[in-house]
Amino acid sequence: MDNTVRGGTESLWSALGGDPALLDRVEYGGPAGVLPARLPVRDLARATVAVAGLAAVERAGLPGPVRVDEGAVATAFVSERHLRIGGRAPVNFAPLSRFWRACDGWVRTHANYPHHRAALLSALGVRDGAAGVTETVAAVAAAIGERTAVGTETAVYAAGGLAVALRTPGEWAAHEQGREVAARPVLTRERLDEAPPRRRHGPLRVLDLTRVIAGPVATRTLALLGADVLRIDPPGNPELPDQHADTDVGKRTSALDLNRRSDLRAFGELLDAADVLVTGYRPGALDRFLTGTGRPGLVTARLSAWGDFGPWGGRRGFDSLVQAATGIAVTEGSADAPGALPAQALDHGTGYLLAAAVLRSLTEQDRDGGSRLVRLGLARTGHWLTHALPLPRVPGDTGGGDPVRPERHLAESDGPLGRLRYARSPVAYEGGPADWSRPPGVAGADAPRWLTA
Repeated sequence: MDNTVRGGTESLWSALGGDPALLDRVEYGGPAGVLPARLPVRDLARATVAVAGLAAVERAGLPGPVRVDEGAVATAFVSERHLRIGGRAPVNFAPLSRFWRACDGWVRTHANYPHHRAALLSALGVRDGAAGVTETVAAVAAAIGERTAVGTETAVYAAGGLAVALRTPGEWAAHEQGREVAARPVLTRERLDEAPPRRRHGPLRVLDLTRVIAGPVATRTLALLGADVLRIDPPGNPELPDQHADTDVGKRTSALDLNRRSDLRAFGELLDAADVLVTGYRPGALDRFLTGTGRPGLVTARLSAWGDFGPWGGRRGFDSLVQAATGIAVTEGSADAPGALPAQALDHGTGYLLAAAVLRSLTEQDRDGGSRLVRLGLARTGHWLTHALPLPRVPGDTGGGDPVRPERHLAESDGPLGRLRYARSPVAYEGGPADWSRPPGVAGADAPRWLTA
């Protein structure tokens, strides 16, 4: 067996508190030429999928084997690129989500959501009027070109938008948030009380308060494995349609305004009956809605971009921004021409790792009881990628082998959104599900209640 593959899986399985004897249940195969990069993205992808599968067979009491097919992994890690909705390709990045030249370097912005776009333009003093896309892009470029990279970062975050200055690995290592991230493990696991083991009837109930890729990848993986996953979004700010089509397969979705007393009461009833709560909003954003809610024995998984610690502990963030801030974009390109990983691997990898953490927490809870809390962050996964795994022997090396044939790992289905082409889950094992039980529905159209047992 490839020692690099085994090493990455061993590292994550140990962080999850798993029994090392189970590692022999994982089998690796498929084409080797996947996810070429200067950093060991291929190893991160295989290892995160492997531990998700291993945690699933452990919880199900199955012998395995867990089969990690590199072609399936590579296809799933760019699932958003393979998605087709009635033959139409998705929109993955808006025109204002990109790198920009500042007067002293580069800045990466994220403006896919309308409110983030508005905050970016406000911070830069660019009018969000009737000007076309070309004119708006030119105005933003001119405004950032007159500012420093860090000055832009500071101003945009202060306005509620998202922008980070491009940093080298050394600059991130010296940054206070970088030091905080480096001082912590890839994930943390806590037992919060001595609640007895829970008695569950019917499918696992997972309340999903996440957005974009990492959290939804975790919860769609739990849905694949039979959980009743109910995603909640605010009615005035639903998930972007193409993101919903890609990551809400297998789930139900409801709209609740938690600032309304009746909706907050309905949310509290859902949470009281939930087995798992997964959150992916910036740290602290949901605290006022969660205080005093939930019953003993709940497994809570908290996902953030930068971690819930350090000077950036309350900041929003996305995979592309974390790559820029932490030096990954410089490593994959240069300080003069920033690059990117071949996939939003921090998102996807953290998603599969989060699913594994939830499953391991449930397995431990069934045995020992106790409410559980796991915390993961994109920056922590990024640090694991850059510091825990050996670099490829040749930059961009994929190990050779046959090319990936993504069509082997794609499927099509008809549903409320029309004809969808989508990537199948790479989490596969003997006796496990081959596909999701339902396509994504109309966003927010499901009733806010659990399925009956």
